[in-house]
Formats: sequence, structure tokens, C-alpha cells
Amino acid sequence: MTTGDFVSRAKDLLNRSRARRGAEPADARGYDEEWYRTAADFDLDGDDGGYLDGEHPGVPGIELPGERGPSPASRVAGGCLWLLVLPFRLIYSFFKWLAIGTGVLLLITILWLAATKPIEKTLEPHGDPYVLVSQNGEAIARGGDVVLAPVEAELLPDHVKNAFIATEDRRFYSHWGIDPIGIARAFVSNLFTGSRQGGSTITMQLAKVTYFDFDQTMGRKLLEVPTALWLETWLTKDEILERYLSKIYFGDRSYGLRAASLRYFDKAPEALTPAEAMVLAGLPKAPSNYAPSFHPEAALKRARVVKGAMVDAGYLSQAQADAIPTATFHLQRERELPRYAHFTNWIRKEARAQGYDADARIIPTTLDVSIQRAAEAAVKSVNVGNAQVALVAMRPDGAVLAMVGSKDYNTNQFNHALAGRQPGSTFKIFVWLAALENGMTPDTLVSDTPMQAGPRNAGEKYRGEITLQEAFAHSSNVVATRLYEKVGGSEVVDLANKFGIAAQMDPNDTSIPLGTADVSLLELTAAYAGVARGEYPVVPYAVGDTRGALVDHSGKYRIDPAIRAEMEQMLRATVNEGTGQAARLSIPNFGKTGTSQQNRNAVFVGWAGGIVCGVWVYAEADDTDRTGLSGGKAPAQIWKSFMQRAVPGA
Repeated sequence: MTTGDFVSRAKDLLNRSRARRGAEPADARGYDEEWYRTAADFDLDGDDGGYLDGEHPGVPGIELPGERGPSPASRVAGGCLWLLVLPFRLIYSFFKWLAIGTGVLLLITILWLAATKPIEKTLEPHGDPYVLVSQNGEAIARGGDVVLAPVEAELLPDHVKNAFIATEDRRFYSHWGIDPIGIARAFVSNLFTGSRQGGSTITMQLAKVTYFDFDQTMGRKLLEVPTALWLETWLTKDEILERYLSKIYFGDRSYGLRAASLRYFDKAPEALTPAEAMVLAGLPKAPSNYAPSFHPEAALKRARVVKGAMVDAGYLSQAQADAIPTATFHLQRERELPRYAHFTNWIRKEARAQGYDADARIIPTTLDVSIQRAAEAAVKSVNVGNAQVALVAMRPDGAVLAMVGSKDYNTNQFNHALAGRQPGSTFKIFVWLAALENGMTPDTLVSDTPMQAGPRNAGEKYRGEITLQEAFAHSSNVVATRLYEKVGGSEVVDLANKFGIAAQMDPNDTSIPLGTADVSLLELTAAYAGVARGEYPVVPYAVGDTRGALVDHSGKYRIDPAIRAEMEQMLRATVNEGTGQAARLSIPNFGKTGTSQQNRNAVFVGWAGGIVCGVWVYAEADDTDRTGLSGGKAPAQIWKSFMQRAVPGA
């Protein structure tokens, strides 16, 4: 082998060794030719370059050095060093991943707060107040909780703000939304004294009343903490305080400091005395237990606790506290708008069906104030003794214009307009409609003669062979029964159901045509509205949709115009010459009387001037005073009185 070959192979061996150590290959020109004569480079990586037996192939007589491992002493030293370093590496890894996890959690929390806890929600009033508005835009009733204008911290006297801070959160101006000292104190107190303290700050309480329910769960309490920090980031301390004071509950349906101040002291919160401020500052702890309108002594006792807290917090000296007199209450009744109570109580439930939730503040209704007042005046215009009166008035499309549920809401809150009662002969309209649909006409002759087994006419009056119109006008019971049997009970019952009568009726029951099934005045009036309109069923309604629009929900079936005209002709005859003459007006009007068995229910239903109205007079079972309890007397008279007030020219 030539020297050049030997040098070339030696260089190759060196580069392989350097490559094993991660070094760059050597530049052959950087070495002189003497370097290959040493064995030092073979020791660099401690192996033989991959050749067996330490012999370089093709280089006889040259032994490569064997592998040299670490000595036992160095191995022991390395192990000890590794054991010493391990805890520090574990601590480093722990804090590294803790920092990463905290950062991720913080990012998620910020995104959650931004999406679910908008700051502007703290400005929304708490509680559930609502105002019902008539179809003319007039506010007709206020109900639910009392919520008034928010307070401004800079306008409140210091003794008002200090009373709340001393009682609720003494370190309010120094913490960042959570108070570790207060939480620790509450924990110790709960642990050793058995009392229940929350440790919540004013900021946390604002978060609770704004964003959370009142379930006392650990999860909810934990969520209050980041929410409180979030509020402290975006709001000043004064903004937090005034929003808290404007939202919290003070008892007796009063939400916010302004509502409570006016309710209990008949003055604005900006004018409260120190004694009055102490009373109000003591209420949020247990509003229902301390409300001065129900528990004045408890409220004053609680105010003394607040006074002591103000002394402890340094807001008052003991001498100043002793000089403050006991507060005097000036309870102010809520200035209610006119309340048409039976209507408004009913409509609050109906609003839910139209999509209004419990937080709806303004609810537009179909009520017409002038027509409602006409209805109330008409009910009082006729003496019905001890009986009760109900009246419902609506447009032919079902929009309820007025509702009276009793003679006097103050003495009888029950809404008789919604109660199921026997409608008497007013139900006969469905029998006669079925007869007309089966080819009869108002001039068709029928037999008004006694039946061997069946009902009798009122007063045992029979007229022999008469027309269908005469039988309807004079409300013949025997004719109604014969027609019911002729056209078929199933057809009559089915027709009544389609008009909106919801009662369960047996077609084989021959008392059905006489009005023995229970029907409410509201649904009976709506059924007559279907005849007046020529389309049925008419669904009574009293609120617009959530956009404020009034929606017609009726009109699935249509009455043949010729049949409707014939039915209207017979209803007109009832008023002109039959049992409903007491309801006759100076303009065309149409109606039907009804009287139940034992004269306990008396009804008149009809329409005029675009208004459909039903009047029901009802006597209790043990009420012996039934003055005017027949459909053609008191109900017809009240109906006429109402129409003359509600319809121009009637």
C-alpha cells in the first residue's frame, strides 16, 4: 500500500469519527502529513470506527485503540449529581406547566366573561316590573316589582354610602373585587361559631344579582370570583357601588335604593338622614324579615347593628352615633296606575302564550280604556241583588276590548268571566245553525207543542205550529229538542266544538240543546263573534305579539253567507219581538238570551256597532235573592247600558 493510500484511508477514518461526534468533516488540506502517524484521533469517540478486532481493513499492522468507558468513580459521581439535580428539574417542570395552564385558563376565562358577562348588563334593572298598555298606547296597569331610576354615587350623602360599606364591605375601596381577609374571617366564624357568613364583597354581590341565580352552591360562589375581578377591571368603585345600590332587593317588592327610600320614608335617597340610611343599609341581609312595612321593630333593631358597624369602621364616633335619633317611617303606598284587575290578571298569563317572558317590561294589549270604563259603569247600573256579574266585550276577530269579572274586585276577586257555567238557551244558536245547514229556513214550520217525555217551555207556554224564526225568538225548548234529534246530536256537538266550545258533550244527551254543558262567558262570546264575523272559530286574545302587532288567530271555517244572513235575521227577531227586547237599541243589534235551570245563571250575548258582548249574571246556590235572573231581564239591561255607552248612536 502506498503512503498516499494510507493517508486517504486515515482521513476517511477521522471524518467518520468526527461525524459520530457531530463535528464537521475535516478539511484534508488543513493537516500536515505527519498527523496520521499518531493514534490520538482514534481515541476521540471511544470506538474503533466500526471495525472489528481493532484492525483497520487494508492497513496491516496498525491496531486501533479499544473502547474506553467511564470509570466506576465517575459513574457514581454522575449518579449523585443526577439525584441532586432531579428535584430542581421537577420543580422547574411543575412551575413551567403551571404557568402554561394558568395562562390557558386565564385566556378561557376572559373569553367566557366577555361572551357571557357583558358589563352593560349591570345597568339593567332587577326585579320583574311590568306595564300593560292599552291599544291606544295608554298605560293601564303597573304590576310586579317596583323598580325606579338608578342612584348616582356622587349625589348620595356620605352617610348613606358609608352605612352600606360599613355593613356590607368595609374594605370596598381597597380590594380588587374579592376580600381575602373577609373570606378568612367568615370561614373561621362559620367553623367555630356555627354562624353563616358569606365573605362576599359588594362587587361579588353585584355579580350575583346581575349574572347568577341565588342557589347557594360552591360552583356559583367560585364563578363569582372571576366575575368580580372582571367588573373591577372595567368599572370604577363608584360605578360598582351605585349599580349595586340600584339593583339589590329591599323587601316589599322594592328593588333599588330609590324605590325603597320612597316606599319606607317617602323621600328621595339623596335626602335620607343618617338614621334612615341605617335602616335601609340593614335590609339587604334579610329583606323579607326586616321590611319596615311588615316588620318595623325588626328593621329598627337591625338599624342599631348598622350603627355599631359604622362606629367600628370609623365612620362615626360613639358620641356621634349616640346623638342620632331613631328613624321614623313614612310608608308610601305605590302610586298605581288605574287597574282593570280582572283583565290585567288574566292578560299576564295570556302574555306568556304570545311569547312574552317573565322579564317583559311593557306589554301592549287590546284593551280599550273607554270601552272598559263603559263596561264597569254598565255593570253597576242595574240592580242584581246579591248576584255576581261578568261582562266580556270583543271585536269580531277576538280582540278583547273589556272584561269585568265581578261587580266589585275589592270584595270579589274571582273572575266569573272565565268560569264554566250553564249557558242556557244561548247554546241554541248551534242547533239552529245546524238546522239551517240541513236545508231549513227561518220560515220552516216546526211544532211548538208539549212533548210526552222531554223538556218543557218556560212558563208552560206553547204556540203550536210556528216558524223556525218564531221558535228561536221565543226560545222554545221543545222545538230545540226536536231539531236536535232531527239533525243529529253529533252534528250539533261537532259544530259547537268547531266554534270553540271546549266542553265535553255526549251527543246522546237530549239536555245539550238546552245549554246544560259548562261554558265560560269568554268562549261563548267568542263563539257568537264567529257568527258575527262569518268565520270561526274566533280565538279571543288580548296581547299583541312581541313586536307589538295584534295578530288575528281565527277563521278556519266559513259560514255560508246566506245561512249567516238567516241566522242574523233570527237573532234580530229575538231582540225586536222575542225574549231579548230589553236589549233593543236604536241601531241594528243582534242577540240571544239564556237562562239555566233554577234561574241561577242568566245570560245575554249579541253584537252591535262592531262590538260583540256577553253579559252573565250568576247567583250562588244558597243565594235566595235572584232579582232579574233571567236572560231577558238583568243581563239584557246591562248589555243595553253597555252598548249605549260604548257605541256611538246606540
